[in-house]
Amino acid sequence: MTDGEAAPGAPEFAYRAGEFHAEEVALSRIAAAVGTPFYCYSSAAIERRYRRFAAAFADRPVRICYAVKANSNLAVIRLLARLGAGADVVSEGELRRALAAGVPPDRIVFSGVGKSDAEIAFALEAGVHQINIESEPELSAVSAVASALGKTATLAIRVNPDVDAHTHAKIATGRKENKFGIDIAQAPGAFRRAAQLPGLAVAGVALHIGSQLTDLGPFELAYRRAVELMRALARDGIALGRLDLGGGLGIRYRHERPPAIEDYAAMVKQVTDGLGAELEFEPGRWMVGNAGVLVARTLYVKDGVARRFLIQDAAMNDLVRPALYEAWHEIVPVREPAAGAERRPIDVVGPVCETGDTFAAQRPLPPIAAGELIALLSAGAYGAAMSSSYNTRLMVPEVLVRGGEFAVIRPRPSFAELLSQDRMPDWLAER
Repeated sequence: MTDGEAAPGAPEFAYRAGEFHAEEVALSRIAAAVGTPFYCYSSAAIERRYRRFAAAFADRPVRICYAVKANSNLAVIRLLARLGAGADVVSEGELRRALAAGVPPDRIVFSGVGKSDAEIAFALEAGVHQINIESEPELSAVSAVASALGKTATLAIRVNPDVDAHTHAKIATGRKENKFGIDIAQAPGAFRRAAQLPGLAVAGVALHIGSQLTDLGPFELAYRRAVELMRALARDGIALGRLDLGGGLGIRYRHERPPAIEDYAAMVKQVTDGLGAELEFEPGRWMVGNAGVLVARTLYVKDGVARRFLIQDAAMNDLVRPALYEAWHEIVPVREPAAGAERRPIDVVGPVCETGDTFAAQRPLPPIAAGELIALLSAGAYGAAMSSSYNTRLMVPEVLVRGGEFAVIRPRPSFAELLSQDRMPDWLAER
């Protein structure tokens, strides 16, 4: 069984009466209200994914902590929190976002390979559910901070199972050459040391082998190694009640055929059968990736000597994935093309002064004229969250749709607001 999406994107995004819609709202209507480019998310798509994930594990004690790094908008976090999700955070800023969105601190897991003492202290004062430890020096740091505060830090130790996730090299995290976690062969020593340090309560094993996995094989191999470790630790007198399996399950961007969550759940249950531990998951992309689109307006269609270019007003600072990961995003015109419209290859590019500001090369597309809107699909994860103001471009607004209504959940700033973030030193002040 595959993930069930018949095409890239979510079924909540579709043509209705000749126009591309998010649920019951025409994207052209949003563009008229907020301008372009903008991100648009479907509440129904996010809710549907969460409920499907939860249903797949309804017969097991599990904790689902949404990975905030995928899409950190407060409204998105709150939407998931109201469904019962916790949060997986990797910085004090993300922790503050989760708390501000209404996630109870006892449903928050603090991950991340490089936590500062200040971040550790903030997490302990907030009362988070768990801190995931990535190295032995971090064990010492958390122990020292917790002891100074007179608190006990509840921990899981992240192990590196040395499993190749067969995903993009920049998002693989479970091989021995990656910076993440403690080598699984060295993990027993780390658990024994943690048991001796003051201020620590070791509760579980954690792992996460990468993102955008579309094969259950690497998951199963890594999970079996983690379960074997837990059983070996139990025999040595270190009984642990939690197994944090991370996230990483992929979505469909193009031709991928990700496994269904139900098949993933069946594999997890088989591997962990009889373990008696609470299972923790940190899905991010799987929850929100296909629930969002980036909408842009065509500025020019340029006929070059060697290629045709569709120049539109979104750029790599708005969606960096194609430039950073060579990622594919399906591109569709917001106005439905005529049946049988000829598709010709064209490069879809942005206005930033970088050749890497290219969303698609030689993509066969139907005719799209200057002034018309396009939508880049599957942009709900690692889109707005990774955006910047490079080239002094304004950050794009984010919009959340629910049924026939929409709301701006992050407004586009003004240039005055953007420039006000800089400060002029006294010696450069005007005289």
